[in-house]
Amino acid sequence: MSARITIVAPLALALLVTAACGSSGSSGTGGGNSSAGNAAGSACAPVKGDQLVVLQDDKHLQNADNVVPVVNSAAAKQNPALLPALDAVSAKLTTADLVDLNNAVDVQRKSADDVAAAWVNDSKVTDGLAKGSGTIAVGGANFTESKVLATIYADVLKAAGFTASVKEVGSRDLYLPALIKGAEIQAFPEYLSTVTEAINKKVNGPNATPVASGDVQATLAAVKPLADKVGLTFGTPAEAADQNAFAVTQALADKLKVTTLSELATKCSDGSLTLGGPAECPTRPYCQVGLEQKYGLKFADFTALDTGGPLTKAAIQQGKVSIGLVFSSDGSLAKK
Repeated sequence: MSARITIVAPLALALLVTAACGSSGSSGTGGGNSSAGNAAGSACAPVKGDQLVVLQDDKHLQNADNVVPVVNSAAAKQNPALLPALDAVSAKLTTADLVDLNNAVDVQRKSADDVAAAWVNDSKVTDGLAKGSGTIAVGGANFTESKVLATIYADVLKAAGFTASVKEVGSRDLYLPALIKGAEIQAFPEYLSTVTEAINKKVNGPNATPVASGDVQATLAAVKPLADKVGLTFGTPAEAADQNAFAVTQALADKLKVTTLSELATKCSDGSLTLGGPAECPTRPYCQVGLEQKYGLKFADFTALDTGGPLTKAAIQQGKVSIGLVFSSDGSLAKK
Protein backbone atom coordinates (compact mmCIF):
# COMPACT_ATOMS: atom_id res chain seq x y z
CA MET A 1 0.00 0.00 0.00
CA SER A 2 1.49 3.32 -1.01
CA ALA A 3 1.01 6.07 1.54
CA ARG A 4 0.34 9.62 0.52
CA ILE A 5 2.76 12.18 1.94
CA THR A 6 1.74 15.22 3.93
CA ILE A 7 4.23 18.07 4.29
CA VAL A 8 3.61 20.00 7.48
CA ALA A 9 3.17 23.71 6.81
CA PRO A 10 5.16 26.30 8.82
CA LEU A 11 2.16 27.24 10.99
CA ALA A 12 1.50 23.58 11.75
CA LEU A 13 5.17 23.12 12.64
CA ALA A 14 4.94 26.00 15.08
CA LEU A 15 1.87 24.48 16.68
CA LEU A 16 3.60 21.14 17.02
CA VAL A 17 6.66 22.70 18.62
CA THR A 18 4.39 24.48 21.09
CA ALA A 19 2.67 21.20 21.87
CA ALA A 20 6.02 19.48 22.42
CA CYS A 21 6.90 22.05 25.06
CA GLY A 22 3.59 21.80 26.92
CA SER A 23 3.25 20.76 30.50
CA SER A 24 2.84 17.14 31.48
CA GLY A 25 -0.63 15.89 30.69
CA SER A 26 -1.51 18.81 28.43
CA SER A 27 -2.04 16.51 25.44
CA GLY A 28 -4.80 14.53 27.12
CA THR A 29 -5.51 10.84 26.74
CA GLY A 30 -8.37 10.70 24.30
CA GLY A 31 -8.33 9.34 20.75
CA GLY A 32 -7.52 11.28 17.62
CA ASN A 33 -7.15 10.46 13.92
CA SER A 34 -6.44 13.73 12.15
CA SER A 35 -4.24 12.15 9.46
CA ALA A 36 -6.01 8.85 8.84
CA GLY A 37 -8.85 10.08 6.67
CA ASN A 38 -8.06 7.76 3.77
CA ALA A 39 -7.53 4.64 5.88
CA ALA A 40 -9.51 1.49 5.18
CA GLY A 41 -10.31 1.15 8.88
CA SER A 42 -9.71 2.88 12.20
CA ALA A 43 -8.23 0.24 14.53
CA CYS A 44 -4.78 1.86 14.53
CA ALA A 45 -5.71 5.50 14.12
CA PRO A 46 -3.66 7.84 16.34
CA VAL A 47 -4.46 7.96 20.05
CA LYS A 48 -3.33 11.02 21.99
CA GLY A 49 -1.17 10.60 25.05
CA ASP A 50 1.68 12.23 26.89
CA GLN A 51 3.76 9.07 27.44
CA LEU A 52 5.61 7.63 24.45
CA VAL A 53 6.79 4.03 24.24
CA VAL A 54 9.19 2.44 21.76
CA LEU A 55 8.01 -0.75 20.08
CA GLN A 56 10.62 -3.49 19.98
CA ASP A 57 12.35 -3.94 16.62
CA ASP A 58 12.03 -7.70 16.92
CA LYS A 59 13.11 -8.40 13.32
CA HIS A 60 16.18 -6.14 13.57
CA LEU A 61 15.34 -3.61 10.89
CA GLN A 62 17.86 -1.17 12.41
CA ASN A 63 21.58 -1.79 12.64
CA ALA A 64 22.71 -2.71 16.15
CA ASP A 65 24.10 0.48 17.67
CA ASN A 66 24.68 -0.93 21.14
CA VAL A 67 27.07 0.91 23.43
CA VAL A 68 30.46 -0.81 23.33
CA PRO A 69 33.83 0.02 24.89
CA VAL A 70 36.60 0.51 22.33
CA VAL A 71 40.15 0.86 23.58
CA ASN A 72 43.59 1.39 22.13
CA SER A 73 45.09 -2.10 21.78
CA ALA A 74 48.48 -1.14 23.22
CA ALA A 75 46.77 0.36 26.28
CA ALA A 76 44.69 -2.79 26.71
CA LYS A 77 47.83 -4.96 26.66
CA GLN A 78 49.65 -2.72 29.12
CA ASN A 79 46.66 -2.57 31.47
CA PRO A 80 45.01 -6.01 31.71
CA ALA A 81 42.28 -4.72 34.07
CA LEU A 82 41.20 -1.94 31.66
CA LEU A 83 38.81 -3.80 29.38
CA PRO A 84 37.26 -6.00 32.10
CA ALA A 85 36.34 -2.84 34.05
CA LEU A 86 34.59 -1.35 31.01
CA ASP A 87 32.92 -4.68 30.22
CA ALA A 88 31.47 -4.54 33.74
CA VAL A 89 29.65 -1.37 32.68
CA SER A 90 28.29 -3.18 29.61
CA ALA A 91 26.98 -5.99 31.80
CA LYS A 92 24.81 -3.51 33.74
CA LEU A 93 23.85 -0.79 31.24
CA THR A 94 20.41 -0.97 29.59
CA THR A 95 18.59 1.21 27.08
CA ALA A 96 16.21 2.21 29.88
CA ASP A 97 19.27 3.42 31.79
CA LEU A 98 20.32 5.55 28.81
CA VAL A 99 16.86 7.09 28.65
CA ASP A 100 16.96 7.94 32.36
CA LEU A 101 20.54 9.28 32.19
CA ASN A 102 19.67 11.55 29.26
CA ASN A 103 16.48 12.67 30.96
CA ALA A 104 18.33 13.54 34.17
CA VAL A 105 20.74 15.82 32.30
CA ASP A 106 18.61 17.22 29.47
CA VAL A 107 15.24 17.48 31.21
CA GLN A 108 16.00 17.65 34.93
CA ARG A 109 19.15 19.75 34.29
CA LYS A 110 21.42 17.76 36.59
CA SER A 111 25.15 17.71 35.91
CA ALA A 112 26.62 14.88 33.85
CA ASP A 113 29.15 14.22 36.62
CA ASP A 114 26.47 13.80 39.27
CA VAL A 115 24.26 11.66 37.05
CA ALA A 116 27.16 9.37 36.14
CA ALA A 117 28.26 9.04 39.77
CA ALA A 118 24.73 8.14 40.87
CA TRP A 119 24.45 5.41 38.22
CA VAL A 120 27.81 3.92 39.19
CA ASN A 121 26.77 3.86 42.85
CA ASP A 122 23.24 2.52 42.29
CA SER A 123 24.27 -0.17 39.79
CA LYS A 124 27.03 -1.51 42.06
CA VAL A 125 29.09 -1.93 38.90
CA THR A 126 32.35 -1.55 40.78
CA ASP A 127 31.76 -4.53 43.08
CA GLY A 128 34.43 -7.17 42.57
CA LEU A 129 36.45 -5.32 39.93
CA ALA A 130 39.99 -6.51 39.29
CA LYS A 131 42.49 -3.86 40.30
CA GLY A 132 44.70 -2.08 37.80
CA SER A 133 46.91 0.96 37.61
CA GLY A 134 48.06 3.55 35.12
CA THR A 135 46.70 6.67 33.49
CA ILE A 136 43.73 6.38 31.15
CA ALA A 137 41.97 9.23 29.32
CA VAL A 138 38.43 8.36 28.24
CA GLY A 139 37.17 10.26 25.20
CA GLY A 140 33.69 11.69 25.06
CA ALA A 141 31.91 13.40 22.17
CA ASN A 142 30.15 16.73 22.65
CA PHE A 143 26.61 15.50 23.33
CA THR A 144 24.94 14.53 26.57
CA GLU A 145 24.88 10.77 26.30
CA SER A 146 28.53 10.48 25.28
CA LYS A 147 29.63 12.80 28.09
CA VAL A 148 27.72 10.77 30.68
CA LEU A 149 28.99 7.44 29.38
CA ALA A 150 32.58 8.68 29.27
CA THR A 151 32.22 9.87 32.87
CA ILE A 152 30.79 6.50 33.92
CA TYR A 153 33.76 4.77 32.28
CA ALA A 154 36.20 7.09 34.06
CA ASP A 155 34.50 6.66 37.44
CA VAL A 156 34.58 2.87 37.13
CA LEU A 157 38.24 2.92 36.09
CA LYS A 158 39.05 5.07 39.12
CA ALA A 159 37.33 2.52 41.33
CA ALA A 160 39.50 -0.15 39.71
CA GLY A 161 42.67 1.74 40.66
CA PHE A 162 43.38 3.69 37.47
CA THR A 163 44.11 7.39 37.27
CA ALA A 164 41.27 8.15 34.88
CA SER A 165 39.94 11.34 33.34
CA VAL A 166 37.48 12.44 30.65
CA LYS A 167 38.67 14.33 27.60
CA GLU A 168 35.96 15.92 25.46
CA VAL A 169 36.68 15.48 21.77
CA GLY A 170 34.96 16.43 18.51
CA SER A 171 33.48 14.28 15.80
CA ARG A 172 34.37 10.67 15.05
CA ASP A 173 36.57 11.84 12.17
CA LEU A 174 38.76 13.54 14.79
CA TYR A 175 38.63 11.20 17.77
CA LEU A 176 38.91 7.85 16.01
CA PRO A 177 42.43 8.61 14.71
CA ALA A 178 43.33 9.88 18.20
CA LEU A 179 42.07 6.65 19.77
CA ILE A 180 44.04 4.60 17.25
CA LYS A 181 47.18 6.60 18.03
CA GLY A 182 46.56 6.25 21.76
CA ALA A 183 48.45 9.32 22.94
CA GLU A 184 45.57 11.64 23.90
CA ILE A 185 42.79 9.12 24.60
CA GLN A 186 42.90 5.39 25.26
CA ALA A 187 39.23 4.43 25.64
CA PHE A 188 35.86 5.48 24.23
CA PRO A 189 32.18 4.55 24.69
CA GLU A 190 31.19 3.83 21.10
CA TYR A 191 28.14 2.67 19.13
CA LEU A 192 28.68 -0.73 17.58
CA SER A 193 27.38 -0.51 14.02
CA THR A 194 28.32 3.12 13.44
CA VAL A 195 31.93 2.69 14.54
CA THR A 196 32.10 -0.64 12.70
CA GLU A 197 31.37 1.07 9.40
CA ALA A 198 33.80 3.91 10.19
CA ILE A 199 36.59 1.37 10.75
CA ASN A 200 35.46 -0.67 7.72
CA LYS A 201 35.87 2.39 5.49
CA LYS A 202 39.20 3.22 7.10
CA VAL A 203 40.51 -0.27 6.31
CA ASN A 204 38.78 -1.01 3.00
CA GLY A 205 38.16 2.43 1.55
CA PRO A 206 35.15 4.76 1.34
CA ASN A 207 33.21 2.37 -0.93
CA ALA A 208 33.63 -0.65 1.35
CA THR A 209 30.75 -3.11 1.43
CA PRO A 210 28.88 -2.62 4.73
CA VAL A 211 29.43 -5.33 7.34
CA ALA A 212 27.27 -4.04 10.21
CA SER A 213 23.76 -5.41 10.69
CA GLY A 214 20.98 -5.71 13.23
CA ASP A 215 22.75 -8.75 14.71
CA VAL A 216 24.98 -7.64 17.59
CA GLN A 217 27.23 -10.68 17.66
CA ALA A 218 27.60 -10.87 13.88
CA THR A 219 28.55 -7.20 13.75
CA LEU A 220 31.04 -7.63 16.58
CA ALA A 221 32.59 -10.62 14.81
CA ALA A 222 32.85 -8.61 11.59
CA VAL A 223 34.55 -5.60 13.17
CA LYS A 224 37.12 -7.37 15.36
CA PRO A 225 39.55 -8.33 12.56
CA LEU A 226 39.19 -4.85 11.06
CA ALA A 227 39.85 -3.26 14.45
CA ASP A 228 42.96 -5.40 14.88
CA LYS A 229 44.38 -3.91 11.70
CA VAL A 230 44.16 -0.35 13.06
CA GLY A 231 45.19 -1.13 16.64
CA LEU A 232 41.82 -1.08 18.39
CA THR A 233 40.25 -3.63 20.71
CA PHE A 234 36.50 -4.02 21.27
CA GLY A 235 34.93 -4.96 24.56
CA THR A 236 31.51 -6.51 25.16
CA PRO A 237 28.48 -4.63 23.82
CA ALA A 238 25.89 -3.55 26.36
CA GLU A 239 22.18 -4.23 26.02
CA ALA A 240 21.90 -0.43 25.91
CA ALA A 241 21.48 0.94 22.39
CA ASP A 242 21.05 4.37 20.85
CA GLN A 243 19.54 3.84 17.42
CA ASN A 244 16.54 4.64 15.26
CA ALA A 245 13.32 3.36 16.79
CA PHE A 246 9.58 3.70 16.34
CA ALA A 247 7.32 5.01 19.07
CA VAL A 248 3.59 5.20 19.70
CA THR A 249 1.71 6.61 22.65
CA GLN A 250 1.39 4.31 25.64
CA ALA A 251 -2.35 4.76 25.20
CA LEU A 252 -2.26 3.28 21.68
CA ALA A 253 0.06 0.46 22.74
CA ASP A 254 -2.29 -0.40 25.61
CA LYS A 255 -5.34 -0.22 23.37
CA LEU A 256 -3.79 -2.61 20.84
CA LYS A 257 -1.92 -4.70 23.45
CA VAL A 258 1.34 -4.48 21.47
CA THR A 259 4.99 -4.23 22.49
CA THR A 260 6.70 -5.15 19.20
CA LEU A 261 6.55 -3.99 15.59
CA SER A 262 5.50 -7.49 14.53
CA GLU A 263 2.51 -7.35 16.86
CA LEU A 264 1.64 -3.92 15.50
CA ALA A 265 1.66 -5.29 11.95
CA THR A 266 -0.74 -8.06 12.99
CA LYS A 267 -3.13 -5.68 14.73
CA CYS A 268 -3.02 -3.00 12.02
CA SER A 269 -3.80 -4.96 8.88
CA ASP A 270 -6.74 -2.63 8.15
CA GLY A 271 -4.31 0.03 6.86
CA SER A 272 -5.26 2.69 9.39
CA LEU A 273 -1.72 3.44 10.60
CA THR A 274 -0.20 6.84 9.94
CA LEU A 275 3.53 7.48 10.08
CA GLY A 276 5.63 10.54 10.90
CA GLY A 277 9.34 11.16 10.44
CA PRO A 278 11.97 12.84 8.28
CA ALA A 279 10.99 13.82 4.74
CA GLU A 280 13.16 11.08 3.23
CA CYS A 281 11.48 8.33 5.32
CA PRO A 282 9.21 7.00 2.52
CA THR A 283 12.27 6.09 0.41
CA ARG A 284 14.67 4.87 3.12
CA PRO A 285 15.21 1.19 4.00
CA TYR A 286 15.46 1.94 7.73
CA CYS A 287 12.16 3.85 7.70
CA GLN A 288 8.89 3.37 5.76
CA VAL A 289 10.35 1.06 3.10
CA GLY A 290 11.85 -1.20 5.76
CA LEU A 291 8.70 -1.21 7.86
CA GLU A 292 6.67 -2.25 4.83
CA GLN A 293 9.09 -4.85 3.52
CA LYS A 294 10.35 -6.43 6.75
CA TYR A 295 7.20 -6.18 8.87
CA GLY A 296 4.44 -5.97 6.27
CA LEU A 297 3.11 -2.76 7.80
CA LYS A 298 0.71 -0.69 5.69
CA PHE A 299 0.30 3.06 6.01
CA ALA A 300 -2.61 5.29 5.11
CA ASP A 301 -0.57 8.46 5.37
CA PHE A 302 2.91 9.84 5.95
CA THR A 303 3.61 13.24 7.52
CA ALA A 304 7.04 14.82 6.96
CA LEU A 305 8.35 16.13 10.28
CA ASP A 306 11.91 15.91 11.67
CA THR A 307 14.38 13.15 12.53
CA GLY A 308 13.47 11.98 16.00
CA GLY A 309 13.01 15.55 17.19
CA PRO A 310 10.31 17.58 18.96
CA LEU A 311 8.03 17.79 15.93
CA THR A 312 7.77 14.04 15.53
CA LYS A 313 7.32 13.40 19.23
CA ALA A 314 4.67 16.11 19.53
CA ALA A 315 2.83 14.76 16.47
CA ILE A 316 2.58 11.34 18.12
CA GLN A 317 1.49 12.80 21.45
CA GLN A 318 -1.10 15.10 19.86
CA GLY A 319 -2.69 12.36 17.75
CA LYS A 320 -1.41 13.67 14.42
CA VAL A 321 0.29 10.36 13.55
CA SER A 322 -0.01 6.85 14.96
CA ILE A 323 3.71 6.06 14.99
CA GLY A 324 6.90 8.03 14.45
CA LEU A 325 10.65 7.71 14.13
CA VAL A 326 12.50 8.55 17.36
CA PHE A 327 15.84 7.65 18.95
CA SER A 328 15.76 4.72 21.35
CA SER A 329 17.59 6.49 24.19
CA ASP A 330 15.83 9.85 23.97
CA GLY A 331 15.41 11.31 27.46
CA SER A 332 11.82 12.33 26.71
CA LEU A 333 10.91 8.62 26.65
CA ALA A 334 11.47 8.37 30.40
CA LYS A 335 8.45 7.12 32.31
CA LYS A 336 6.48 9.99 33.78
